[in-house]
Amino acid sequence: MEQTLIPPAEQERELSKAEAEAEMSPLAAASSPQARALRLEIIAVGRKLWERQYVDGNGGNISVRLGERFLLCTPTMMSKRDMEPADICLSDLGGNILAGDRLRTSELLLHLEIYRSSPRARAVVHCHPPNATAFAMTGSVPPIGLISEYETSIGPAALAPYETPGTQAFAETVRPFARDHNTILLSNHGIVCWADTVSHAEWLVETFETYCKTFLIARQIGRPLKFLPPDKIGELLEIKRRQGLPDARMRS
Repeated sequence: MEQTLIPPAEQERELSKAEAEAEMSPLAAASSPQARALRLEIIAVGRKLWERQYVDGNGGNISVRLGERFLLCTPTMMSKRDMEPADICLSDLGGNILAGDRLRTSELLLHLEIYRSSPRARAVVHCHPPNATAFAMTGSVPPIGLISEYETSIGPAALAPYETPGTQAFAETVRPFARDHNTILLSNHGIVCWADTVSHAEWLVETFETYCKTFLIARQIGRPLKFLPPDKIGELLEIKRRQGLPDARMRS
């Protein structure tokens, strides 16, 4: 396999950046320009979730990695419509709050399990879209092979078994699936998606919810579903492979 050599000067810059991050205090990390930008992205995505009725009350939670030592997450007991920058918490990778006036989301353990299981995950969004959650209530996932755009972004969704939300046992239900699935249904609960950014994780939520809704509508037409041919699925998987997206079918 061809490898790209990194110039020595660039290696030194990356090393200096890593060293600076390792020495950065939690307070400095929380007030950094990157943290400010990520807070605004979390707030924007939270409002999208609320406007699309993917969350209600104080439901749902969002997190994003901030460097290699920290992450930002939404607080507990707060509507995703009403968040402000000061409400976003800074946590370490053990779930300990390091900066912020509010308590962190009780389901941060779920996010941490995904980050540990899938190094590619840099952001996590958990919510309760109606059509997706309907599948979670029945312990089932929609079939694959029906819409090309869905195949290249998500493909097979996983179904995690039920556990009490907010517990370590609940967090561990996603461990077998997080590496090869960017979208996981949480039985009798909702959905969790991960991606490289908060916005991209929310896109996956939208894509999955729309796919579930469209599938349910198609079944009402009363005609057999028309699945994509296997060779065309293979072409879509190759696109997905080039994009670096996960798919359990690519491991077989």
